[in-house]
Amino acid sequence: MRIVDIIEKKRDGHALTKEEITFFIEGYTNGEIPDYQASALLMAIYFTDMTDEERANLTLAMVASGDQIDLSAIDGIKVDKHSTGGVGDTTTLPLAAMVAAVGVPVAKMSGRGLGHTGGTIDKLEAIDGFHVELSTADFTQQVNEIKMAVVGQSGNLTPADKKIYALRDVTATVSSIPLIASSIMSKKIASGADAIVLDVKTGDGAFMKTVEDAERLAHAMVKIGNSVGRKTMAIISDMSQPLGLAIGNALEIKEAIDTLKGNGPEDLQELCYVLGSQMVVLGGHATTLQEARAQLEEVVANGKALQVLREFISAQGGNADVVDHPELLPQAKYITQLVAKQSGYIAKLEADDIGTAAMLLGAGRATKESEIDLAVGLVLNKKVGDYVEKGESLVTIHANRQAITEVEQKLYQHIIITEQAVQAPTLIHTVITK
Repeated sequence: MRIVDIIEKKRDGHALTKEEITFFIEGYTNGEIPDYQASALLMAIYFTDMTDEERANLTLAMVASGDQIDLSAIDGIKVDKHSTGGVGDTTTLPLAAMVAAVGVPVAKMSGRGLGHTGGTIDKLEAIDGFHVELSTADFTQQVNEIKMAVVGQSGNLTPADKKIYALRDVTATVSSIPLIASSIMSKKIASGADAIVLDVKTGDGAFMKTVEDAERLAHAMVKIGNSVGRKTMAIISDMSQPLGLAIGNALEIKEAIDTLKGNGPEDLQELCYVLGSQMVVLGGHATTLQEARAQLEEVVANGKALQVLREFISAQGGNADVVDHPELLPQAKYITQLVAKQSGYIAKLEADDIGTAAMLLGAGRATKESEIDLAVGLVLNKKVGDYVEKGESLVTIHANRQAITEVEQKLYQHIIITEQAVQAPTLIHTVITK
């Protein structure tokens, strides 16, 4: 078998066999196939697409390129959630606690963030004493006992994906549905979950800018998951404005706690219920999404989900007092208000640029080497569709330095106020169950 023949076959629009795909993944991962030939094949895939079978085989070949986590010692159906990312996406903590409180095990491996704010692991480190590394035995025991654990990604998961992603980034092949779908799903499958729920974002702050493109990606990933034996569902959710109100690590932890108390932002609370309903159904604790949602609403109302969060924080060495005393989280030295220069309706909160403003404060990483300031960030006081009076606060800025003129300027540029009333965006565009 020769890689040049495989490139030619794909270039001409033919489907590759499982053996041909495996030959490529193994050869490229171990260095036998050079970047220039891998680039040619990726570009051929970009232009000629892949069949459902090819996508599944590509995903499984990438899974097989490295370590695979065995979660079989954990009781029950393990359900994982993946979001394609956005600004203020605080769902993991409240969602996992809700689902765990219903009895569905959530054994989650998360990463650090590169961009607007930290990843889930960075956010958790805003809790004093919290540690994100557990032995396999402790991880398993914790999930069996309290149904929830979140640790940093470790081991050599999907090295083929890491190598291919770096190549896609410099060859203009990032925005290929089969390549995106196999990249995401290979990591989820290698992480050992039995079932997967996907939150595919669309809008200004998302990778997939249109609902149609987001639906294509979601359907591709659901088909891959189901075809390789992982029960998979998805939703398409809005990211034209930041999710929730908080953008920043400690600020988002507080928002997660508020959500479990039933006092969270309306959009974040709703998204957790929609995603959680799918997780509970896939976990076998409900037969319908409506029944699952009722269970989730009950564990929030009776405080059981909040208690799971306390136990989770304590089990991983953190100070669980933050649940009742969020002032124990890192606090910024300077808190200022960005006030409206005119009265009117919020027409746009351009998510990407507002996220960049938070990063300029130090809430996120511009490079892998950047240090995150866990205390700083933004809290929105208005969302799209809300009315604001001149002089009223649009955003509360939490900073550890007094000079934040560039942050204020960026926020003013990307918070658009109009005289005409504006409709709030639809939060959930589509629910995909098969």
